[in-house]
Amino acid sequence: MKEKKKPRKEMTEEEKMALPLYPIGIVAELIGTTDQTLRLYEKHGLIKPARRNKNRYYSENDIKWLKCLRELIHIKKISIEGIKKLLEYAPCWEITDCPEKTRDLCSAYIDKSKPCWELNRMICNSEPDRICEDCIVYISQVTRKDIGS
Repeated sequence: MKEKKKPRKEMTEEEKMALPLYPIGIVAELIGTTDQTLRLYEKHGLIKPARRNKNRYYSENDIKWLKCLRELIHIKKISIEGIKKLLEYAPCWEITDCPEKTRDLCSAYIDKSKPCWELNRMICNSEPDRICEDCIVYISQVTRKDIGS
């Protein structure tokens, strides 16, 4: 008698975005940098890729964060040490340049005592499709907390 296989549960979009699929060489090519630069970001605690054996694998969320890092470094001319400090002290609306109208409705802007993702699951009440898991600041903080543990 054949054993019935349980149907696999379909992944949510959130789970798909966090799935580490891309090896370091592909990610370096996608964002226009080198493997060594990605390793440098990891060394400084700005990102923590998943590991399979000794190989690094990155998710869509990691790629999104790396693109933001590249912009901060190359366009806004912020050093790696500066980014590390910025992530410790700056509120998300300053890092992501939220427009005033959006910022005024943001729970984190209204109650500055906690980061937006600790106040509720939504960054901005005016944009119901925009959730914390899509926010580059949220992704960076979750990644940084994972590194510390």
